Amino acid sequence: MFKHNLDDTGTAYLSLFASSDAAALYQLIDRNREHLGAWLRIPEMTLTKEDSRGFIERTRLRYAREEGYWLGIWLRGELAGSIGYCDIDYMNRKAEIGYWLGKEYEGNGLITAAVNVFIQHAFEGLSLNKVEIGAAADNWRSRAIPEKLGFQQEGELRDYEFLNGRFHHRVMYGLRREEWTESIK
Repeated sequence: MFKHNLDDTGTAYLSLFASSDAAALYQLIDRNREHLGAWLRIPEMTLTKEDSRGFIERTRLRYAREEGYWLGIWLRGELAGSIGYCDIDYMNRKAEIGYWLGKEYEGNGLITAAVNVFIQHAFEGLSLNKVEIGAAADNWRSRAIPEKLGFQQEGELRDYEFLNGRFHHRVMYGLRREEWTESIK
């Protein structure tokens, strides 16, 4: 999965990060520090373009090892965000999907389309049985994605992450292969 169109025009697509994307990745995160930092650690881990380059190198290695990876989400040739398999657990036949988007790209259906691609790949390409998505309990925009796509809320992990001086609960969602298969009939 090196490039996958999200629409019929090819203006929105997913692609594996290349080293040459480090500047675009850094700039997107830098412009969205406050927006992303409300829910994710990525801004505090990305202080320079070299930090982005290191992330890209690590994710390409994980891709080669089939351990999970992150792809860029692109819109009209601009990096808009990222989506990835945080972890692929082949033994238990499940994967967790994570995603983020620059504020200026919200409302275009990019995350919904990208998550759909990852769900299909998990079930058809990787032969997994379950896909999971976790989101901070107060992050209603992020939680809307799995809810819209038919995931079941499976529980809430209290004080899951300490970020910005406070604990955040994490809501976990799951979608099993049989549920997905039924929903596409």
